[in-house]
Parts: sequence; structure tokens; C-alpha cells
Amino acid sequence: MGGADKAFVPLAGKPLLAHVLDRLEPQVERMLISANGDLARFAAFGCKVIPDAAPQGPLSGILAALLHAADLGATHLVSSPVDTPFLPGDLVPQLLLAAEQSPEGLALARTVDGDHPATALWPVASAPALADFLARGEAKVTRFTTAHHAARASFPDARAFMNLNTPEDLAAAEALLTGDA
Repeated sequence: MGGADKAFVPLAGKPLLAHVLDRLEPQVERMLISANGDLARFAAFGCKVIPDAAPQGPLSGILAALLHAADLGATHLVSSPVDTPFLPGDLVPQLLLAAEQSPEGLALARTVDGDHPATALWPVASAPALADFLARGEAKVTRFTTAHHAARASFPDARAFMNLNTPEDLAAAEALLTGDA
């Protein structure tokens, strides 16, 4: 996206982050934003913004959010990238169902296109294992989810997890929203 802050890239007249929040908010008790840099830029979204303690990629943000969620008494955290504006309305219930099949209670989304490991349900109890993983210099999401026996929640529509990484992706998403796709 030419170096733009993806959270604020407009899609159908509103920022990508607003689309993700709109999809997730009815499914969860509380919303958090994991971000670095100037956290005040997210003030208009009305969510608590959690910075990484030591940025090492997406897992650092998940760890920071897990620690915050633990302080709030939460048992689970749902993560999603900011550039997935079409998340399913039953994402969280399906992840919770799938997590019952995982010995560690971890579940991620899957479609015919494959796994979507950044869209996942994380048990708050996994924070120590994730902290150890990151302390060893590991940072790959799939390596952690595989090592911790993540279950898969299958979703029929791969477009629900479409990542908008290019102007062409953004144009395709606009077409989906306007019914021109």
C-alpha cells in the first residue's frame, strides 16, 4: 500500500481498521488494538491500544494483548490482522468450538486457501509459553501454533480472510462491497 498505515487505508469510505472492529465487536466482550508508534493516532476508535514490549512481529503484539487480557480476567483473546475487512460473523464461536479439540485451547482459521494463523483464538494461559518462545528469538506464528497443537476452524468462504496488501486487492474489496465482483 505504498508504505501507508494500513489501519487508516480507506475502504468504502472508512478505514480498514473500522471494518475489522465492526466485524469483531458483536462477537467479543472487549476490543483492543495492538500497535506501535504513536498510539494516539487510534484515539478515534475508542479502544485500548496495547504496544509491544519488544517488537518481534505479530506474536509480540499477541503477547502484549494476552498479558493485558489476563489483567482484565479474560480467558481468551481473538486476533486478526488489520487488513481483513470481511471476517465472518461467526468467527469467534467457530474458533471457540475448534479450540475444544486442541489440548492447549488454541485455534486458528482455515479456508480452502489454507491456514490463516494471524486470525486465531489464544488462551490467556498461553502467555508464558509465548513469552518463552519469543525470548528464544522465535517469531514465526505458524511455528508457535504448530508446536502448541492449534486446532483449525474451517470457514467456507476464503474471501472472508482476504488480506488487502496491494492497491489491486483494495480495488477487489471495493468491488465486493459494491456488488461489482
